[in-house]
Amino acid sequence: MTKLNLSVAVGPYDRTRALIDGSVQIDGVNPSCMTLSPEEIFFRAFRHAEFDICELSLSSFTVKTAQGGGPYVGVPAFVSRAFRHTSIYVRTDRIKKPEDLKGKRVGVPEYQLTANVWARAILEDDYGVKPSDIQWVRGGIEDADRPEKISIKLPANVKLEDAPAGKSISAMLAEGTIDAFIAPRPPSLPKNTPNVGWLFPDPVTAAKDYFKRTGIFPIMHIVGVRRTLAEQHPWLPGAVYKAFDQSKAQALELLSDTSATKVTLPFIEERLAEAKSLMGEDFWSYGIEPARKTLESFFKHHHSQGLSSRLVTPEEMFHPGTHEAFKI
Repeated sequence: MTKLNLSVAVGPYDRTRALIDGSVQIDGVNPSCMTLSPEEIFFRAFRHAEFDICELSLSSFTVKTAQGGGPYVGVPAFVSRAFRHTSIYVRTDRIKKPEDLKGKRVGVPEYQLTANVWARAILEDDYGVKPSDIQWVRGGIEDADRPEKISIKLPANVKLEDAPAGKSISAMLAEGTIDAFIAPRPPSLPKNTPNVGWLFPDPVTAAKDYFKRTGIFPIMHIVGVRRTLAEQHPWLPGAVYKAFDQSKAQALELLSDTSATKVTLPFIEERLAEAKSLMGEDFWSYGIEPARKTLESFFKHHHSQGLSSRLVTPEEMFHPGTHEAFKI
């Protein structure tokens, strides 16, 4: 069989490195790999469908699925997962606890970003702060005129305005014209900016408590395969899933080799043991079934926040060839 020459765009993570360097192959594919930032990949994928295989925003893909589908089919390889208690920054001179956000102005780079869906879910489920309780202000973290990458129509009770022309939400947080900031990246602030900090002073403890109560390790990004390719080659999404899973397994194997740490940080062995103790051996699971609770919680909040026009299911989000894997 002649291999397919396909473009692959992903972030430069340890769990994708084996795919990027070629030590793990996608069956039947001769890849041309690009390592790009999530913002660039998502913009180019959702605006112009530029890649054959690529990392995708879970939120944006859910919007497209609820609308009937987009240019990609989903693969349940969750290349980005993160607890988003670290995503909420506040003016510490005004906001002392989550409930203080009611009636306040909160900046977001895009309302529909996956990290923001999860952050709003935490605020609503654990502290009773609903999206309708907040005045949302949309603007770039650094680039003032960043747009939503896909069009959304919010409920009438959700108040969203654009930041003033030329103003980033980082600048607005520093000067105090917004009260808080929620984004996947921290605000870009002058050094020693006063009165700005995390809403949760100890976000690790807050995230561990959240996991113990819910069993949820939030999913941020999935993998997509160009729909026309999947229709022409039904085996391709399953082959992509297999390769991404093998690449992640290789990363975890290397991370566990303590003869020489693979990450430029101390105490990696201890942190790995902590994660396994709290979350189990397969703490960064791929596949629908291990992630069903997390996915269904996300879809529920995504719909209730007005981002998806209907409640979607895990099965319709991902190509049938990825719903189960062979066993020996």
